[in-house]
Amino acid sequence: MGTELVQSNMCKESVMQTTAEPREVVPASVPVGIPISVIVAARNEANNLPRCLKSLAGMGDVYVIDSQSSDETVEVARSAGAKVAHFHYHGGWPKKRQWALDTLPLAHEWVLLLDADESLTPELHAELQRAMASGDCNGYAISLQIHFLGRELRHSGAKFQKLVFFRRDKGHYECRLKDQNISMCDMEVHEHVVVEGKTGTLRASLLHYNVESLSRYIQKHNEYSNWEAGVWAAGETSYNNLPPALLGTQAQRRRWLRKNLLALPGSPFLFFIYKYVLRLGFLDGVPGLIYCAMQGIQFFHIKAKIYEAKHSAELTQCAE
Repeated sequence: MGTELVQSNMCKESVMQTTAEPREVVPASVPVGIPISVIVAARNEANNLPRCLKSLAGMGDVYVIDSQSSDETVEVARSAGAKVAHFHYHGGWPKKRQWALDTLPLAHEWVLLLDADESLTPELHAELQRAMASGDCNGYAISLQIHFLGRELRHSGAKFQKLVFFRRDKGHYECRLKDQNISMCDMEVHEHVVVEGKTGTLRASLLHYNVESLSRYIQKHNEYSNWEAGVWAAGETSYNNLPPALLGTQAQRRRWLRKNLLALPGSPFLFFIYKYVLRLGFLDGVPGLIYCAMQGIQFFHIKAKIYEAKHSAELTQCAE
């Protein structure tokens, strides 16, 4: 673990940030005292935040990490009693969530990381408390229950887990790419939290409402594919903590699949077939078709951007 922490520190670049402490607004009917610090990443999420923050009633402290939203994200967060931290990304490392873990005066030992389009169920509320009380693990993965274009995706390869609940002194994000820039999204895309010690998986799921509009979805995934192209171009050097492994964790299996598919001719189409046919995406109706197609298109964008980078490098060498 010590080596991993050194690697994480080596990736750090300077970022500018300010923290704003809002007035506390907690409805009298809301129970308080669940000793969990929640970090919610947000940018232009005024429509999603109310559902997310309402589901966090009773949490010890809640921070919304905002990236210069142009809508009412900050006002919505403050009116719900959340604290707001402003994150300004200029490239490099750390990105948004790791910066929050490093910087914010979190009040509690246990941390829960959420996106603004995610929310907790009562069942997950209860299970989080039982997990803390058991003391068996230092971190837990939680499955996502994804809703896309108004429909819950029960197939389409959309069932995956994220390790987002952990003791804050035992976990940190892996840094897969040192030379990250502002075109690559200001928060961790498919970097994972690495936890020292035993981890487990919770039974209850997070509700994830994946898209407000396809235009927004495409915009965000364009940034994601910029990052993915950089990671895959870096090759084995990007696998410091979680190397691809068919028999490893779910995150490692997913990396193994993507790595081996990426090298195949026609892999974007094969990825679509894998999602839509082998993972029964067709049973999710039209939203399933669109979701699987978008996944294949993103795979194509990654391959095209890798080619672009290699071609540009070859032209530069020839010019020299």
